[in-house]
Amino acid sequence: MNNNNYCVIMAGGVGARFWPMSRNSRPKQFIDILGTGKTLIQLTYERFEQIIPSENIYIVTNKDYCQHINEQLPQLHPSQIISEPARRNTAPCIAYAVYKIYKLNPQANIVVAPSDHIILKEQEFLSIVKDALEAVEGKDILMTLGITPSRPDTGYGYIQYMDADPKDEQNYHVFKNQNIKKVKIFTEKPEYDMALSFLQSGDFLWNSGLFIWSCKAIISALEKYLPDISVLFSSMNPVLNTDEEMLQIDSVYTSCRSISIDYGVMEKAPNVYVFVSDFGWSDLGTWGSLHEHREKDEHHNAVYGKNVMMYDTTDSIVHVPNDKLVVIQGLEDYIVVENDNILLICKKGDEQKIRQFVNDVLIEKGEQFI
Repeated sequence: MNNNNYCVIMAGGVGARFWPMSRNSRPKQFIDILGTGKTLIQLTYERFEQIIPSENIYIVTNKDYCQHINEQLPQLHPSQIISEPARRNTAPCIAYAVYKIYKLNPQANIVVAPSDHIILKEQEFLSIVKDALEAVEGKDILMTLGITPSRPDTGYGYIQYMDADPKDEQNYHVFKNQNIKKVKIFTEKPEYDMALSFLQSGDFLWNSGLFIWSCKAIISALEKYLPDISVLFSSMNPVLNTDEEMLQIDSVYTSCRSISIDYGVMEKAPNVYVFVSDFGWSDLGTWGSLHEHREKDEHHNAVYGKNVMMYDTTDSIVHVPNDKLVVIQGLEDYIVVENDNILLICKKGDEQKIRQFVNDVLIEKGEQFI
């Protein structure tokens, strides 16, 4: 393994679209949501451990979830758990980790990954990550992994790419790998007709939210495009990786704005590339996406629960406790979930409304249900 390669796993999200199974106190990354006997963060860690030295894998999470990390990944040294005092989206999260790693190893190359993605073709994924880490080493380029779309999905952002420009002498060598393309534009989640046109065009990819770059390249980009955030974390350099770090990080996050790395850097920088990939990926953002990946019966129902009886029900996902007897009749394309005395029944096609349900519950019923 290359000792200059590092991995940063982002594990601070609340997973609101997986409510009521995902709760503020225990979000989806800390749950065995796939029924494999391991949580999503455990699966993610074990995946990267195959190609990244274990001591070079860092978890960035909210301070409230550090105990979950300690319990589920006890092999980690405390210094490998980066605790955020507040949620400020992905740019501050990444900046915090990058500056810590850069102080330890200025030659570091980093893969940044969410903690809750599904990777079905694991060895193909790991091969792509290794190739991408080699491609960015010692170069001033930022890379993301783009997924070849299989359908006009409106739940993902998209990346349009273009082929190499031979006049781009500085980075033309990157295109020796025919799967690495220059990014033309990032596009937010589209309406269906637009997503269909993206699929038909053949030069659009799903934005996976997986990034690869050298420490030097991303720090340079942060200094240029997010100077306010860069100044905050670079000012901590004297205390990073020391006992005094936690004494200062609260004030840094208090002053830090909330912004994504996509909007703050990737959509603005001219040196962004995408690795065209296909490794059975899903961001597992919704119950509908989980329905796609779970084993289904002859009526296309995905059922978790030992005492569920289904009649005239199709294309639905049911997740209930094993000790609960549930009888369902006449549903088509529904989500039925019970967890901790909360029952959700929702049309699968309307699952984007779950965020609004959560907000309404918080207002009307209080935090005990969130």
